[in-house]
Amino acid sequence: MTTTNASARSLPERYRTRVDHLRAELDRNRWDGLVVLAKADVKWLTGLSSSNAAVVVTPERTIVATDFRYVAEAEGLGLEVARIEQSMWQDLAKVAGEAIGASGGSLAYPPAELTHRAFLQFTDALPDAINLRAVDGAVGKLRVTKDAEEIDAVRRASALLEGAYELVTQLGLEGRTEGEVAWAIERHLREAGATALSFESIVASGERGAFAHHTPAGAVIPADTLVTVDIGCVVEGYCSDCTRTFAVGDPSDELRRIYAVTLEAQLAAVAAVKPGALGRDVDAIARDVIGGAGYGDRFGHGLGHGVGIDVHEAPRLSRTSDDVLAERMLVTVEPGIYLPGIGGVRIEDLVVVTADGNESLTHFTKE
Repeated sequence: MTTTNASARSLPERYRTRVDHLRAELDRNRWDGLVVLAKADVKWLTGLSSSNAAVVVTPERTIVATDFRYVAEAEGLGLEVARIEQSMWQDLAKVAGEAIGASGGSLAYPPAELTHRAFLQFTDALPDAINLRAVDGAVGKLRVTKDAEEIDAVRRASALLEGAYELVTQLGLEGRTEGEVAWAIERHLREAGATALSFESIVASGERGAFAHHTPAGAVIPADTLVTVDIGCVVEGYCSDCTRTFAVGDPSDELRRIYAVTLEAQLAAVAAVKPGALGRDVDAIARDVIGGAGYGDRFGHGLGHGVGIDVHEAPRLSRTSDDVLAERMLVTVEPGIYLPGIGGVRIEDLVVVTADGNESLTHFTKE
């Protein structure tokens, strides 16, 4: 393992501020250090995008442990870098031990990010004077409230989805395969400036619309049905997410009814998104509408989730969520009804919580 000093360039201010917020957590919890492992947490904290990196934060130091592929980029960001030579976990343990010091202390780590084997390798190499503290979500709870740059990135990623949905209407759906439509959407988003998809696009037609996360393939989209299209893309490292359900031809009265009920539930829930609202209470508003129409057992997933560097992150809108919404949080609102053997509907908008309510970042028509 080789340690290099930080470059002459300082870490950009937005990342210094984030590290300072994390150090406040260390002080509040009386931790002598914290290991950051999740890729999204590493990127949020330092700006480094890496498939193999960890960060050790102490009251005085921020050290990135990574391999040769990412050292130059990390140094260019103004980070102190420890280059991993052999084992990430053994070398990371040495970095943490050296950063905390010979006298030892407490080291917080996220157990959800470690396999059992990695945990054993990590702990075997830690100095005996270090006491581990299992703590999940230390960085995640700081990420939940977005700054202006983050919201702008999500706004631009969301704007690209408008053109993709316009393309769907121009191409038409009947007679095309679901995979053909999904590929046309991906190609459009890439050409429009997206660096990646937030997730594999969902195109679910006919009875396959009853599968909430259907994988599009060679199935031909029939006439007189509904087609659920759930898409998202990445701009400047931040995701977007939006779902629309399209009518092809003349859908049945039952399909029209579940669309109308889902739309009513979605609009009611969006209106309830505001500072101070509990995740479970917003979820209940949509669930009450759908349950009141007789489809309560056909809406089995949570109402929504946060979006940022990850397409699924805090806060959550669900039956069990204790999350309290606050200004500058981002959340999806996506109720659905799924009827096996018949079809399904999901309608989703991505909104940002404002001082007095919310603003939708997704605008394509729901007619």
